[in-house]
Order: sequence, then C-alpha cells, then structure tokens
Amino acid sequence: MRIMKELKKHIHDERNGLDYTLVGDYYIPDIAIERVSQNGTPFGKYGRMRRAFLKEYKPIMYNELVLTGKLHSHLTELDHQAHKRLELIISQMQVAENVTEDLKRQDAMKWVQAMNSIRSRAEEIVLHELVYE
Repeated sequence: MRIMKELKKHIHDERNGLDYTLVGDYYIPDIAIERVSQNGTPFGKYGRMRRAFLKEYKPIMYNELVLTGKLHSHLTELDHQAHKRLELIISQMQVAENVTEDLKRQDAMKWVQAMNSIRSRAEEIVLHELVYE
C-alpha cells in the first residue's frame, strides 16, 4: 500500500529568496513582472535594445533580473542614463565641430547634415558604452 504525502500549497526557498506555489505536481515560482517602473514610466528605445541584448547574449543576467524583479527598473534607469549621455555627447560634439545656430541660419542643409552625423556618431558611442556592454 502506497502512502501519499500531502504537499504544501506554498513554500519559500531560503537559498534564492523566492516563493513557490504548487501547481499539479510541480512548484512554480511566484513571479510578478512589472510592466512599468516604480515611477510609472515605461522604458524607451535604449531600454528595449538592452532587453533584447540581454535576452540574446546574457541570458543568465537577464533571468536573474527577471527572477529578482529588477529587470524593468534596470531598463528604465539605463534608458534614462543613455538619453542623458547622448545629449551630453551631442552638445560636446557641436561645440568641437562648430555646429551653431549661426550655421543653421546661414546654411540649413549643412547644419542638418552635420547634426545627423553628430547624432549618429553619438548614438554609436552610447550603444557601445551603455547598451551593449
């Protein structure tokens, strides 16, 4: 005669700090994924690019961030840092390359061409430094 042991519906694992719920014969981790950060802002372009990079090339780090509930705050913070860094680099390049409002008034097409070049190069720097590190 086989004796069936009654399994607890909910358990807590001290090693990883996660709670689990019994579903059928398996314990499934109780994970709530937040869709926006604590201050209510969703992450933007650079946060989405970082998420795709982590999923593809750093799956262990990605899973750790998901399991600890820190993924969205990480992506939101990175997105914010990337935008600030991009603005700083663009303004520094504008000064270094003498791309001013005077140039904009004198030759709008040349100004647009120079700004597109600056923005493109600055974005490559930000991607290399923050998103794909």
